[in-house]
Amino acid sequence: MTLVTWSPFREFEDIFNRLGRRPGRDLQFAGVNDDSGQYWRPVANISETSQEYLIKAELPEVAKDAIDVTINDGVITIKGERRYAKTADDEQQHRVESLYGSFARRFTLPPDVDESAINADSKDGVLTVHLPKLEVVEPQQIEIKAG
Repeated sequence: MTLVTWSPFREFEDIFNRLGRRPGRDLQFAGVNDDSGQYWRPVANISETSQEYLIKAELPEVAKDAIDVTINDGVITIKGERRYAKTADDEQQHRVESLYGSFARRFTLPPDVDESAINADSKDGVLTVHLPKLEVVEPQQIEIKAG
């Protein structure tokens, strides 16, 4: 007889997985529903240096020409599509856990971003969006002269 440890949290995880999502993940900006009925929402990390903000989005198997980065009214949108690659005719898929389909992520830009200098690059499945900061203009003291 094999002893199996029971975990109530595993039961909840199984329920959420069957519903197509995990706890703590809202679907507000989730990907568009694809043919499999599942959602794909690439993860993104946002960091800051003294010179710029960085958005790093993990986009494995997404071609550069399948990604659009746009800015409108202080919101940056990263959208695209991860396409399912058809396998060889003699290859039979036994399990496919990867999610495919369209996605869109939107982020509100801080007020100190220089929107005219934003650029992006892609390497090893990671899209990096560089959001340069505007130069800080120090207040200038105005001398008041006696009238």
